[in-house]
Amino acid sequence: MADRTEKLFRVAIALKGLDGAAQLLGALVLAVIPASVVTGFAHAVITRDLLGDPRGTLARHLQAAADGFADGGTKTFAIVYLLAHGLIKLVLVWALARKIVRAYPVAAIVLGAFVVYEVLRAVHTHSIALPVFAALDLLIIVLVLREYRELRAAGLHRDGKPPKS
Repeated sequence: MADRTEKLFRVAIALKGLDGAAQLLGALVLAVIPASVVTGFAHAVITRDLLGDPRGTLARHLQAAADGFADGGTKTFAIVYLLAHGLIKLVLVWALARKIVRAYPVAAIVLGAFVVYEVLRAVHTHSIALPVFAALDLLIIVLVLREYRELRAAGLHRDGKPPKS
């Protein structure tokens, strides 16, 4: 069972690392593309019925997100959020992959703060993506805490190294 949990943990942090890298890339892309490209893309998706009914829920959410992005506030939020979230994830993934034990509680707290923020922002903006991100972060928190307990039970020091005999 511990072996399976370890593998799941490794897969989860690898996915978090890829997610962090994608968020950094996304932040950079959003910083350089004009808002008109985003609104044009959203318009093309909606008018070609790629989300179903152009007056449907998904189309309305996409249109609202594109309009908010074009206004500037959402663009700034998205860039800062993706940049911060991506950098923090990459640092935490690096520390967790190296089994730096003191990073585990920090990771749980930071990801917990992201969950709270994602839920609050979702309530405020009616985002359909943020609750999904929050749920994934909650799963990662559970896995981080399980791995932390196992490392502590194995007697690893704060730096992730076994005690000297």
